[in-house]
Amino acid sequence: MTDRAVVFDFDGVLADSESLHLSAFQDVFRARGWTLERAAYFERYLGFDDEGTVRAFAEDAKLIVADDEIASLVRTKTERFAALMETGAIMYPGAAAAIARLGAQYRLGIASGSTGAEIVAILQKAGLHAPFRVIIGADDVERSKPAADPYLAAVRRLGVAPSAAVAIEDSRWGLTSARAAGLYTIGITTSYAAKELSAADIVVDSLDEITLDLVESLFKSSHTKSTMDTKLELGN
Repeated sequence: MTDRAVVFDFDGVLADSESLHLSAFQDVFRARGWTLERAAYFERYLGFDDEGTVRAFAEDAKLIVADDEIASLVRTKTERFAALMETGAIMYPGAAAAIARLGAQYRLGIASGSTGAEIVAILQKAGLHAPFRVIIGADDVERSKPAADPYLAAVRRLGVAPSAAVAIEDSRWGLTSARAAGLYTIGITTSYAAKELSAADIVVDSLDEITLDLVESLFKSSHTKSTMDTKLELGN
């Protein structure tokens, strides 16, 4: 195994769960008399963690919502999402094979806007938790995506330089986060069309396309990325 890493986003990359998150938010908001349209969620809110989604929605709708109310809404949404998750398997068909394929060569991590507990629960249910050395959820960092924090935390804990890691993302917010942290990026068109993922170094349509050769081509490329100082990022 090399001293390189692949860091997956979770929702919309490994787990076909974005629609479940939307449904959970819609159920919680509906109880308040609020309406969250599917188009608006994917266009505006998908890249935020749960708290960020509630705050952004409230701001857009010009609603005054106290911090304790936001915390309560997030807790209720988390409970609703867990209930929806129990309805069946939500991992993408190619997820297990991609994890096995890439895990044989690279250190694997996850950097996600979901909570760590949500991610672990889904992975354990699918029998896919063990290959991941690091799981960074929204509750593990001060700032979630599109800030660089989740990916910086992931590579730091994986023990690799950002320039020795590839992020796999399904949204422009995630790509912004990964690129700001200095990782190479692969966009996957599970949530958005390829044109919406133009910031990625490579865009694919499915996990099956992410081969070892494809990942290695990024490390071998001469693509110039705007990176932060590697030693500073790794805390050396």
